[in-house]
Amino acid sequence: MKLIKPLSVLLMMFMVGCSSKQATIEDFNEQVEDQFRTSIKGDGIKLFVYKVKKVSNNELPHVYRAQQAKRSSRSRNKGPDLSDWTEQIELGLLKTIDMTGFCREGYFELSRIIEYGRGEIRGECIEGATEADKEAFSS
Repeated sequence: MKLIKPLSVLLMMFMVGCSSKQATIEDFNEQVEDQFRTSIKGDGIKLFVYKVKKVSNNELPHVYRAQQAKRSSRSRNKGPDLSDWTEQIELGLLKTIDMTGFCREGYFELSRIIEYGRGEIRGECIEGATEADKEAFSS
């Protein structure tokens, strides 16, 4: 498995403008650290794991979760609203895949874990590995 860190620190968080606007990296101001791990199996299947965590959060995660729980109980929501954070993770993954060229025809999402301050998306590329892919992304 090869580790690629194309976006060691992104500027992310807090979308600017209306919700119909397509988000870009410049729309966020929170710093995150990401990892993009790739794996090419013997039969040419291309897999990846994209992990993200916040690195410049002044608020401790347990304090944030306690505040969210109070707000949620008042509004009868089932948990904190992670939609902005999820959008940031998805945007980071798309930019990383685009920059590396790992999944040229898109990917299937195999699993995801999104929590406050961290996230992970695992996927499989639609296309199989070429010889160039094997050379570039195999360890």
